[in-house]
Amino acid sequence: MQEEIAQILQVGSQAAKTAGAYLLSHFGTIRPDEVDEKGRNDFVTFVDRESEKRIVQIIREAFPHHAVLAEEGGSYQKDGTYQWIIDPLDGTTNYIQHIPFFCVSLGVRKGSEVVAAIIYDPNHDELFTAARGQGAWLNGKPISVSANTRPERAALATGYPWRTKRLLPQYLLTFEEIFLHTAGTRRLGSAAMDLCYVAAGRFDAFWEMGLSPWDIAAGSLLVQEAGGVVTDFWNGPHFLETGFIIAGNATMHRLIQEITGFHFKQFQQSKLRDKKL
Repeated sequence: MQEEIAQILQVGSQAAKTAGAYLLSHFGTIRPDEVDEKGRNDFVTFVDRESEKRIVQIIREAFPHHAVLAEEGGSYQKDGTYQWIIDPLDGTTNYIQHIPFFCVSLGVRKGSEVVAAIIYDPNHDELFTAARGQGAWLNGKPISVSANTRPERAALATGYPWRTKRLLPQYLLTFEEIFLHTAGTRRLGSAAMDLCYVAAGRFDAFWEMGLSPWDIAAGSLLVQEAGGVVTDFWNGPHFLETGFIIAGNATMHRLIQEITGFHFKQFQQSKLRDKKL
């Protein structure tokens, strides 16, 4: 399996860098009439679609029997042993607004378990990779989550609940309590990049709600393999199903989870997994 994962990381890195180069070549050129709205506050451009097309082409040439779940194109070859979970441009709103903070995110799942991760930040030429049980790396060098155990010194990342605005009151209560306990909170506009920064020790923790599997599949493995803890708001393993995620070093994860667990305790995880909320 290690040889398979090594090949997956190699092909995935090639695909991510190819897509990243394409994103950079069009960065700053998108016109307002070239932006489509998939849903409220959920945008897509021809760049997202073309980036995905290039990624899928490289993957399917190397692994024709692998399944693909991609944000813009849906599913391909559903019966593969491995499934690629693809976000061809995480941070589309940043991209549209000419804010240079976005990435390409590729997670690979075998069964129910994410086993490989590739996230590429083309603006800084940073390639984050991870393999289950083997560690996490940034441009080939090992990375680890922060060792900070002091909340008053903690730098955290979050995302606003634009897909689950009906839960804004609970989120604001959570944010206020976390904000009062810690040094600073950032909202950068790319969940995949936030998770990379947790894995590299730049942020001490990250939490968000209402995310999709392609937003967090790769990043969640990066954090875990960098020595961090990743759960849903109720300290369970269902973050890919619910889109409610906490990731960080053990101390900061515990702090955030206790707060989210309290403010969201009235919601049943089964309803969240079934998308009934």
